[in-house]
Amino acid sequence: MKGIFIALLIGGVLFGLALFAFSLQHAILIGLVAFLVTLWTNEAMPLGAVSILPILLFPTFGILDTNAVTANYSKSIIFLFLGGFMLAIAIEKTGLHKYFSAKLLSFFPKTPKGIIYALAVTSALLSSVLSNTTITLMLMPIALFLSDNQRLKIRFLLATAYGASIGGILTPIGTPPNLILMGFLEDHHLPSLAFGEWMLLMLPVVVLMLLIMPWILSKGVENESVEDVHHTVPQLNTTQKRLYLIVVLLAFVLLINTFLKQIFGFSLNEKLVLLSFGLLMFVPRIGFLDWEDTRSMPYEIIFLFGAGFSIAAAFSSTGLAADIAAKLSFISTMPLFWMLSVVALFVTFSTEVTSNTALTSIAIPIFYEFAKTMPENEGTMLLMVATIAASYAFMLPIATPPNAIVMSSRVISIKQMASVGLKLNFIGVIVLSFVAYFMWSWMI
Repeated sequence: MKGIFIALLIGGVLFGLALFAFSLQHAILIGLVAFLVTLWTNEAMPLGAVSILPILLFPTFGILDTNAVTANYSKSIIFLFLGGFMLAIAIEKTGLHKYFSAKLLSFFPKTPKGIIYALAVTSALLSSVLSNTTITLMLMPIALFLSDNQRLKIRFLLATAYGASIGGILTPIGTPPNLILMGFLEDHHLPSLAFGEWMLLMLPVVVLMLLIMPWILSKGVENESVEDVHHTVPQLNTTQKRLYLIVVLLAFVLLINTFLKQIFGFSLNEKLVLLSFGLLMFVPRIGFLDWEDTRSMPYEIIFLFGAGFSIAAAFSSTGLAADIAAKLSFISTMPLFWMLSVVALFVTFSTEVTSNTALTSIAIPIFYEFAKTMPENEGTMLLMVATIAASYAFMLPIATPPNAIVMSSRVISIKQMASVGLKLNFIGVIVLSFVAYFMWSWMI
């Protein structure tokens, strides 16, 4: 109950402060969002329960009517996630993820720097298709027991957590903020990106961060001794081989679909493609799942998407996004590069103290007010920078689930995470801004 009272207090205080600068309706919305964000942050109630609260709160306080709120919980973009997660459950059930992780780890030398790079790259690649929470939980025991050296343990754990956050942006289904953006683009009839197009845009950011982050973590521990580490790559059984072929087929279909869109201007509906492959997991003699396996489906994340879409819709429909944008109008007068940098910096450090999904839901409609006045490709770039920056918060455990998970090991102190994370926050902003300005500008 203490956490709920704290959330009520914070919501009430921000409502009172907002009255000095905003209308009553806007102040109520700010108070409600502060209340929700605090509950997400202090975990006084389950994530799924908090995520359903907008259905009750927004109509009650005259923000949106019930039908307008509930529609956000069944958007078509959510079924892209559902299909992807059915595949992810099949990969976990068959143990194929263990093969992938062992195979990736085996490519790197058994030195401190090699292991840091191995953990970071493995975590990043797996987190691009599986939950970054799941991947961090899966790799944390490996990171903990690779060495008894305390300094190395800290670096290994940070490499695992940061790799998961870095790799989550690589695909549209890698992390919730990505899907929030995709849903927003669809709602506002802005150019949407095919699966392959998204990956092509994100690849330079991910590659650069995966080169820089492990290098920073390995500074000062290059000469530390490590035990002889062996990563035995398991042999694939018949079931795993079958799923492996299905995953390869899906990758091929998504790749071809990207070329169809680029060359011929038409493409398959990727939501239906992902959902089809997900449902294929239940087909007898082909698939791998029973309906009972869906008990592990993260329905709370689906509700979180709905809450995020609802907050974004409320900010847009009430005019609060436009009001805040007007107060931040000085950003729109900046040259494009500096505008992208300021937005990335603002979002990255704001995410340190709140849920990146909630922050994305708030930030996208605000920066959309700027995007409307810009050329279409530059506006899309601005929204993408705001979205990706929300996943690149490395300082505090509250910022992302991977940070919180490795902090639970009790090996890392907040001071240690913050000292490394601060550098990576600024590096992430610089990398993201430069890639967006110099590469995305001619790719979007």
